[in-house]
Amino acid sequence: MKTIILAGGSGTRLFPLSRENYPKQFIKIVDEESLLQKTFKRCKNFSEKKDIFVVSGDKYLFHIKNQIEELGEKDFKNLILEPVGRNTAPAIALAVKYLLEKESAQENDILFVTPSDHIIYPQDRFTEYVKKAEQAAKEGYIVTFGIRPSKPETGYGYIEADEKEIAEDIFKVKKFHEKPDFKTAQEYLLKGNFFWNSGMFMFS
Repeated sequence: MKTIILAGGSGTRLFPLSRENYPKQFIKIVDEESLLQKTFKRCKNFSEKKDIFVVSGDKYLFHIKNQIEELGEKDFKNLILEPVGRNTAPAIALAVKYLLEKESAQENDILFVTPSDHIIYPQDRFTEYVKKAEQAAKEGYIVTFGIRPSKPETGYGYIEADEKEIAEDIFKVKKFHEKPDFKTAQEYLLKGNFFWNSGMFMFS
C-alpha cells in the first residue's frame, strides 16, 4: 500500500499558533511531536517508508524535511511539490500522476490518502480499519473514512451512510453534505448514520 500525506494548507486554522508559513501540521500541540510527525509514524504501521509520499508546496520543503529527519528518517526524498496550491482533489491527482510516471506504480496499487494534521487514538484500532478498507479498495471500491460524531459540530462536512453494511463496519455512501447549521447538525446526530468527513480516502 502506498500512502499520500497531504501537507499543504494556508495556516488560517489554529491561529495565532499557526501562520501562513507555519500551518498547524508542523506545530507540536500534544507533546514533542508535530501533527505531521505523528501522521508519518502512524502511516508506517501499514506502509513501508519507501511507499510514503508527502504532497506540499515548496515553501514548506524545509519544515517537512527537518521534521521527518527528527524522526530518524535521514535523507527523505519522497516529496511531491505542487507548483501551486489547489486544494485536496488536485493534490491527489498530482500525486497519482507522479506515482505512475516517476515511481512505476501500477494501476491496481492501493493508495491511502490522509491529511497531515489529525490526532488519532488508539492507533492499533485505526490500523485495523485501514486494513479493512484496503480489502474493500482491492474489490474496486473508493473508500472514505467517517468519524462517528460526538456532538452537533457545524465546522465539518458530513457523510450520510446507507444503513446496511456491505462488510463489517463498511457502508455505501448515500450522500456527502457540506458544513451544516446547528439545527441540521443536531438532526444528523440523532439519525445515527451521519459521520464527520475525515478527509481520508483509499482506492486503487
